[in-house]
Amino acid sequence: MTKAVLGVIGGSGIYDLPGLTDIREERVATPWGEPSDALRFGRIGATPIVFLPRHGRGHRLSPSDINARANIDALKRAGVTDIVSLSACGSFKPDLQPGLFVLVDQFVDRTHRRESSFFGAGCVAHVSMAHPVGPRLVDRLAAAAEAEGVPHRRGGTYLCMEGPQFSSYAESVTYRHLGYDVIGMTAMPEAKLAREAEITYATLAMVTDFDCWHPEHGAVDVASVIATMHGNSEKARRLVARLARDFPAEREDCPAGSHRALDNAIMTAPSARDPAALARLDAVAGRVLRA
Repeated sequence: MTKAVLGVIGGSGIYDLPGLTDIREERVATPWGEPSDALRFGRIGATPIVFLPRHGRGHRLSPSDINARANIDALKRAGVTDIVSLSACGSFKPDLQPGLFVLVDQFVDRTHRRESSFFGAGCVAHVSMAHPVGPRLVDRLAAAAEAEGVPHRRGGTYLCMEGPQFSSYAESVTYRHLGYDVIGMTAMPEAKLAREAEITYATLAMVTDFDCWHPEHGAVDVASVIATMHGNSEKARRLVARLARDFPAEREDCPAGSHRALDNAIMTAPSARDPAALARLDAVAGRVLRA
């Protein structure tokens, strides 16, 4: 069995993770460039934790400038088996109000400037994203939210836009009529890359605003997002601490198949694989490439 290691990616307003013990920091080199920041290793209870601030401490990186491949590769090299992604988002539903946490189960990717795969020329692979989050990990998040009294809703579709601008009114109304639940700028391609790296993934989407469709609320701005994020951050830290205290010591198989996502996914024949491409894939795809 594989030891379970919980990775936490902090979004806007969450640049550290209080409550960690046995803390050390390490800058992890990757073939894909520099991660957003140094990884912070520690424990909560008996569970090993690896924390990474997605935007870097001080919020140095815009959503479009985050090197998601380097981030996921670095977490994989650190032994992370499960990722909880904390992400601020806007809401398209009147009942998904600011302060609520949405445990999303689907994504729509509207980004266009980001590298979205570890695979490509020299080694082609196709993984399933039909069910992009780990159901058991979401079960544990829901149980932790319930235990901590954190208001939450299970299920929903997260639309990931490119940004860094917020939506136009026409975009917001369109996405709302299409039935999406929340909108953010960071879950993609993060979720895709986690699946390729065979890391179980779940997003905790923390509602900060109603985007700009709501007739009784003004257009979203940074000040309103930050104000709501202060309260959300405290709840997120409590939830993660509870999740970690109750986390299994050994990695659980994922019903969505994330733990073996690369089984039969690589299309390129062994004789046609580029050695340079294979060298870059040593961490994310080593299990199947070395088989």
